[in-house]
Amino acid sequence: MDGNNEVNRIQPPGIIPGPAPRPVGRPVEIPPSGAPSFRSVLDNATAQPSSTTSNEPLRFSAHAMQRLESRNISLTADDVKKMNVMADKAAAKGAKNSLFIVRDVAMVVSIKNRTVITAVDSESMKENVFTNIDSAAII
Repeated sequence: MDGNNEVNRIQPPGIIPGPAPRPVGRPVEIPPSGAPSFRSVLDNATAQPSSTTSNEPLRFSAHAMQRLESRNISLTADDVKKMNVMADKAAAKGAKNSLFIVRDVAMVVSIKNRTVITAVDSESMKENVFTNIDSAAII
């Protein structure tokens, strides 16, 4: 009997035997020496970035400011305050880019950068599609 027939007799065709067992006397290092522990990697991955804290107010990009001006859109201090609170809530839920609707104004907000990217009034919203957002908030 040749070697192939012996393998086929023990193991069905199409199944390839796994790797050889680890040599005796060679312990596995978990984590490998010099590597960070699983706990430290997990803690770093789940830590909230400081840019999403409420002590950093939303900024308006030059494009957003231009849109607000050209469309005669005005926001009150209370509107901006509510937007900051909503940005904090969106960040806590893991949002990256959100559509904020304040009265009759829609704004795309980068939650990560805490920046209003663009603003659209109600007339311009009609038949418009908002892309690259992962959440929406009605304020």
